[in-house]
Amino acid sequence: MPADSEAAGARYSYRPLGVRMVGLVAGLGLLAVCVGAWIAIGPDVRERFSFLQRATLVAIGVGIAVLVHALIRSRVRIRGDRVTVVNGYRRRDLDRAQVVALRMRRGAPWAEMDLADGTTIPVMAIQGSDGSRAVDAVRAVRRLLD
Repeated sequence: MPADSEAAGARYSYRPLGVRMVGLVAGLGLLAVCVGAWIAIGPDVRERFSFLQRATLVAIGVGIAVLVHALIRSRVRIRGDRVTVVNGYRRRDLDRAQVVALRMRRGAPWAEMDLADGTTIPVMAIQGSDGSRAVDAVRAVRRLLD
């Protein structure tokens, strides 16, 4: 167990690698396909699109970007006696004392954090698809929480 001065100065941050890479590559790929298709259809077809149709296409693109951004911004951060868990657009700031355990069940999509009040919150930053990197992250977070 770390000394009090060690725990108070502990700093750790983890973000998923696989989800970020897939989100960025897929997002950029989709953007490239859409721009390429828009250019390829030619000016005569583009002129037939009304303002509302164009706005709908842009809104769909923005919606997809918002969803991808929610996935890739997940993280867990430990700074001193504070633990921050970001899942999508929800952020939970916790005292270290509130966290009872962190576990990653075999085959689970992400880790779970047990809290002192009996509730459990997902830690989507630690993705099972990251393999050994996720296992190392669970061990590092546990070490800092003990």
